[in-house]
Amino acid sequence: MNTDLLVIGAGMAGLSAAARATRDGLRVVVVDVGEDIGGSARYAGYAWTAPTHEVMDAVNPHGDIALKRALVDRFDSGIGWIRSVGVECHDAVPILGFGRGHAFDTNQYVDLCRRLVTEGGGEVRLGTTTRRLLRSEGRIVGAEVEGPSGGEDIHARWTLLATGGFQGDPDLLATKIHPRAGAMQLRSNPHSTGAGYRLAETVGAATGPEDAGFYGHLVPSHVPFADTADFVDLSLYYSEHALLFNLDNERFTDETLGDHLTTIALLDQRESRGLLIADARVHRDWMVTAYVEGAVSVDKFALANKRGGRVGLAQELDELAYLPEEWGYDGAEIRARIEEYNAAAQNGSVAPGRAKDALPLDEGPWYVIECEPAVTFPFHGIRIDDRARVLDGNGAPIHGLLAAGSDTGGLWNRAYAGGLASALVFGLTAAETAAS
Repeated sequence: MNTDLLVIGAGMAGLSAAARATRDGLRVVVVDVGEDIGGSARYAGYAWTAPTHEVMDAVNPHGDIALKRALVDRFDSGIGWIRSVGVECHDAVPILGFGRGHAFDTNQYVDLCRRLVTEGGGEVRLGTTTRRLLRSEGRIVGAEVEGPSGGEDIHARWTLLATGGFQGDPDLLATKIHPRAGAMQLRSNPHSTGAGYRLAETVGAATGPEDAGFYGHLVPSHVPFADTADFVDLSLYYSEHALLFNLDNERFTDETLGDHLTTIALLDQRESRGLLIADARVHRDWMVTAYVEGAVSVDKFALANKRGGRVGLAQELDELAYLPEEWGYDGAEIRARIEEYNAAAQNGSVAPGRAKDALPLDEGPWYVIECEPAVTFPFHGIRIDDRARVLDGNGAPIHGLLAAGSDTGGLWNRAYAGGLASALVFGLTAAETAAS
């Protein structure tokens, strides 16, 4: 079979590329190992990122400069593309205090993208595994795939890797992210197990960055996800305003920089678990309110308690001394640390610092939840340039090979400003590169 663009992966990045390429007149074939399209986009609802280069550089100083510039510059065009296929994007709202983004129906969007492909003469094949990339005279010319009807070589002028990362592979997580990363709960689709990453490695693609971290959130420990709604409902976004203690009864990071960054920091701590403590102010203003304007409000403490998490309510700080011994914390020590923090907050000498919320936590009662990190996708991945072309170890493009979405690395480095936006932007960029 011959086609213009072969897309491996039917998530946000892959379907955005496929639909855009189809509209530009290319013949497209999409293959995906799953039994449905959409990937992790099925569980999302906002496309957002930093609004300016200055903000992006401030929150993501170590990210690849060209990729950061491309994301900021092309984001509005990406939102315009979503609207052009018939999906409503709501007005921009603040995200994480520094970003801006648009709510839209991601399920409607990916379904419409599939329809654009099939009505344009292309194909979307599900339950199909990619066995290897095809190479001829130094160029990638498609892939060998195997689906329900058997194996086949699909020859293509361009091949796009968009399989969604390797968060579903515990071994890759442990090797590339952290020795304990493979034990984290997965707040993502289970099919993103590194297929694109491994295919790229076989043809000499560069990968990285090392020690770049991952995107995820804190969740209550000992509470398994029951369904995909838990990916959001159980995420403890309010941690940015609470205090987090490790098993040595110490704070170890600036929690206010973002729950997603605190999640990375907790993975490094002993046993990768900690005690998150909020007072009545934080409960009232942050725990039971919507994390993003327009989102549904969920009482995180009540839900963790209902689901059997390690939770506690202390009317007075002295009651922390009654923390269950089997949890492994010294409640009296933690009480002392909170009192020290409150005193330091009064004179501005908090350590570790709290850049965005240094108010004391002195309004009882105090809400306690033991938490652990959960992963959405890694920041380590296939290196690309700002045209979505896969790079080799010398920084040169591998002809015929593209990558987009969570398969890629370099954009984020222990920082984050929107995964759906980057999948959208670089998926569309890959289509433009293929069309050119």
